[in-house]
Amino acid sequence: MERDRSLDLAVTGMAIRVPGAADLAAWWAALLDGRTLTTRLTRDELSEAGVPADLADDPDYVPVRGRLADADRFDNTLLRVGARDAELMDPQHRLMLEVAWEAMEDAAACRPGGDRVTAVFASGSGSGYLRTMLANGPLDPQTLDQAIHGTDPDFIASLVSYKLGLTGLAVGVQTACSSSLVGLHLAGQALLNGDCDQAVVVAAGIDFPQGGHLHVPGGIQSASGDCRPFDENADGVVAGSGVAAVVLRRLSDVLDDGPQPHGVILGSAVNNDGMAKVGYYAPSATGQEAVIRAALAAADVEAESLGYLEAHATGTRVGDPIEWSAASAALSGMGAAPGQVAVGALKANIGHLDSASGLASLIKTMLVLRDGLVPPVAGFTRLNPLLEPADSPLYVPTKCEKWSGPEPRRAGVSSFGIGGTNAHVVLEQAPVLAADGAAVDVDRLVVLSAADAGALTRSAERLATFLSAERPPAGDVSFTLAAGRAELAHRLAVAGRDPLELAERLTSGSGVVRAERPAEGGAPVVFLFPGQGTQRPGMAAAFADALPGFGEVLERCLDAFAPPLAERVRAALSDPGFPATELAATDLAQPALFAVEYAAAVALSELGVEPVALAGHSLGEITAACFAGILDLRSAARFVAARGLAMHQCPQGTMLALGCDGESAMALAVEAGADVELASANGPDSCVLAGASDEVAAFRRFLGDRVHAKALHTSHAFHTKLIEPALPALARELAGVKLGSPRLPLVSNRTGELLDPGAVIGPRDYVEQARHPVRFGDGLAAIARRFPGALLVEVGPGRALSGLAEAVGLATVPLSAQRTPAPGREVLGALGELWVRGQPLAITSVCADGRRIHLPGYPFGGPRWMAPELGRKPVTAEETAPETPVDAPPGPAELLTALWQELLGTPEVGAESDFFELGGDSLLITHLARRVHQRLGVRVPLRAMLAGRTLSRQIAVLTESLRRAEPAEPPGGPAVAPGPNTASDHRRRSCDVLVATE
Repeated sequence: MERDRSLDLAVTGMAIRVPGAADLAAWWAALLDGRTLTTRLTRDELSEAGVPADLADDPDYVPVRGRLADADRFDNTLLRVGARDAELMDPQHRLMLEVAWEAMEDAAACRPGGDRVTAVFASGSGSGYLRTMLANGPLDPQTLDQAIHGTDPDFIASLVSYKLGLTGLAVGVQTACSSSLVGLHLAGQALLNGDCDQAVVVAAGIDFPQGGHLHVPGGIQSASGDCRPFDENADGVVAGSGVAAVVLRRLSDVLDDGPQPHGVILGSAVNNDGMAKVGYYAPSATGQEAVIRAALAAADVEAESLGYLEAHATGTRVGDPIEWSAASAALSGMGAAPGQVAVGALKANIGHLDSASGLASLIKTMLVLRDGLVPPVAGFTRLNPLLEPADSPLYVPTKCEKWSGPEPRRAGVSSFGIGGTNAHVVLEQAPVLAADGAAVDVDRLVVLSAADAGALTRSAERLATFLSAERPPAGDVSFTLAAGRAELAHRLAVAGRDPLELAERLTSGSGVVRAERPAEGGAPVVFLFPGQGTQRPGMAAAFADALPGFGEVLERCLDAFAPPLAERVRAALSDPGFPATELAATDLAQPALFAVEYAAAVALSELGVEPVALAGHSLGEITAACFAGILDLRSAARFVAARGLAMHQCPQGTMLALGCDGESAMALAVEAGADVELASANGPDSCVLAGASDEVAAFRRFLGDRVHAKALHTSHAFHTKLIEPALPALARELAGVKLGSPRLPLVSNRTGELLDPGAVIGPRDYVEQARHPVRFGDGLAAIARRFPGALLVEVGPGRALSGLAEAVGLATVPLSAQRTPAPGREVLGALGELWVRGQPLAITSVCADGRRIHLPGYPFGGPRWMAPELGRKPVTAEETAPETPVDAPPGPAELLTALWQELLGTPEVGAESDFFELGGDSLLITHLARRVHQRLGVRVPLRAMLAGRTLSRQIAVLTESLRRAEPAEPPGGPAVAPGPNTASDHRRRSCDVLVATE
């Protein structure tokens, strides 16, 4: 009978920092080689680490540790932690934040505010960091508050949830050495109970300082400095430092959208030895056997299906025989054959990671199951004679060997904590998810972001290397980075067709757009709608390929036209081979352009890019009017069709673009005696004159080389007297149409001014618009005055209007410049540029055609952080006493600037700096208020300071408080009740303050 897989859990993400290896691949290679990755520290290294000289010189001191490199580094900018908080935070907490982030990225789920309810189960070892600070003398109350929140295990789970934007339960799990595997069990139960959709299990074991240990005869720590589990020479355990995290989801959920699981958890169990042992610190064979049996029962598998056991394996003379006996009894009693199960012992390689040891063992076991390779137990020579090898299902591999156990590959992982809390997990190799069949050989948009420019460059380099080597589907890369990563300030976007092309472009920078998102968000956007002359056969294809929602809106536009015209427009828009001369005819060009522009504008706004104003050129003004709500879609479509047909029936003419202003152009026309008119004034260096073709030709011969001139691709002289025969038909078409008021400001072509929302517009305005010159240059100037710093997006084919706007210093993004053979790539690139510039574009919709895969994660590389309190002399009573005011107290601006710099550890603050974006929080606000009271004798309202956020607003709050201040408690008086300088007391009082202020 086949197992019920409805309770199986998938490990979708994982990350680990361990001794002696730069990354997961290097670590796995070392394990397969059977290498020992612990370090024997020199006297100088011990001193540099902070080990006291008298301890390092003790004859019983063993200077060996599984030492984690760069444990003092922390990317506080990414995690939005202020400099002072970073100093006081335990390295365990710092790295748990980073590794949880890394695991979530590996699971393609590191996107705050997602629709999954994600829980956190976090475990950390006791804080040697805090103990070292306190050993150097008492901390002032505020520093102690900060230090406690940054070092106490109670706070790390909630901190991970806060920093990663996770909304499920956040639980600290502390069961000594078994903590992280117990956390994994609890996470699995939460998933199966429906308490969450996803769970992060993260743990750290990093002592401070990272030194060796003092061997005590009869103790569990090794005298030799070598951890040799199950070996005849085993003499104890060696400490190690490390951090690990995994992400769990229900397997049934993962099968649909990925990513490929690293492994599958079939079942788990947790128990406690109780009193069935000789002492509190002693292990119990009864409890260990029971937990293995319970886990196998929960997994609904027999022991005969297992081929590997990653043991707790401390290498102690008492613990190893008990564990061997318990595992042998459990597995043989449930069907395992003698010598069937290979034993792994990770502590032999890297030492005992304390709270993180269970997760590290789990990750190692998933690699065993993934690759079907069993590493040797490092340093093993001969089995401990106290073990019972006869008929045991266990054996110790002495070299790397291929999997020889049953299929599918299954394994167990044990983790036992001091005090008797035992945990066991049963794993299975992950099923290979089928490819999703996403379209290939089409352009994709790839986006990356980071907290700083250097990290963004490193991310691009890592991704390029991965794409070149692994060549994953470009659609999966695009979707994973858009849907599974946070959107950070420094951004990059590039479009490409396949992984090799994307890698080349990332490396060379060709086609890459990168910028820093403005702190206040994207610039206000203005939509520009071009007029006739920009049409191209097949011009809708680029938008249909790259712009989500475009096709649906385009069909609505076509449905608004009469059927014969709709079919002609559809053919012209979709077929690049459609005759260009036929599309140039006014009766077809205008409806085709209107349909494309309106559909693109609606689709873009539905993606989140909402304009603050609109500007259209000639026909484009009708599109703007429809988008603004002046004309409904059906009325606008009918009017555009009538307009195009009426103008098509007018006498033909020619339009000539000139590189000068309209006044200068008309002066030249007068000088030449040419019967031409000003059709549009586009700016100081651009205008269009128009008239009968022979008159325009004669005028062009007169110009010679005086002014740059270019004939436009139009059949008529629009906005001149030659169009007057069309005006009665336009008036008749609008006679029965009720025009609304604009919902957005939009430029009037006739006046060059912005019409405000609610303006009254009559039918005659759009009739006369066809006859009068287009004052587009004045319209651009009006936009620049009303919306300084605006970003102008040309919503249509070509970049004619973008060029006009750029000429007067306005920033533009043409949606489809139509300059390359791959216009769809141009649209993707434009959407990417909007996202890079900080526009609220729904990038996941743009990059939706793919599934989640594992990609290189964030290139952490933060600075080194070390609290000055770790190495200073004890503070004196004078140093901890409240500050007393000076004769000339500082002003509000001077004081708050200095306090921000002190509390946040940030030297550069400006008037618009944001307290919370620099790493501040509500607790620091209370410290800030206390310091203000100490210096100036005034109490500032905490709610107003919290709401103020920026330095300038908080200065205003303080200034107003000073103005209203009445005689009160003398400056320097206590702001909180005095009490003993103990961690527990201050943790209680700091929590009380938070409750009172939030």
